[in-house]
Amino acid sequence: MKPLKPSMKENKRYLFVRGKNLRENVERAIFEFGGNFLMSKAGMSFIESDIKKNSAVISVNREAVNSVRASLCVFPEKIEVLRVSGTLKGLRKKN
Repeated sequence: MKPLKPSMKENKRYLFVRGKNLRENVERAIFEFGGNFLMSKAGMSFIESDIKKNSAVISVNREAVNSVRASLCVFPEKIEVLRVSGTLKGLRKKN
């Protein structure tokens, strides 16, 4: 099986978020805001999480960043997006 061309791969953006129960609340916020369509379009995955600081780094498809940020803003529990970057190195630079 041939590997994918770089032009065919999904472009990811990394979001640094802070809030409580992020594993449950981020997925629930996206699902309630956009349903299955936004969940599949976003292609969200958790990269790392810090329970003590109530923060996490999640990766999201580039085209769905605005929709994901909107869903986190509308969610009743406070989840704030502190930084968005195209690379993990750039995300950690100021955090």
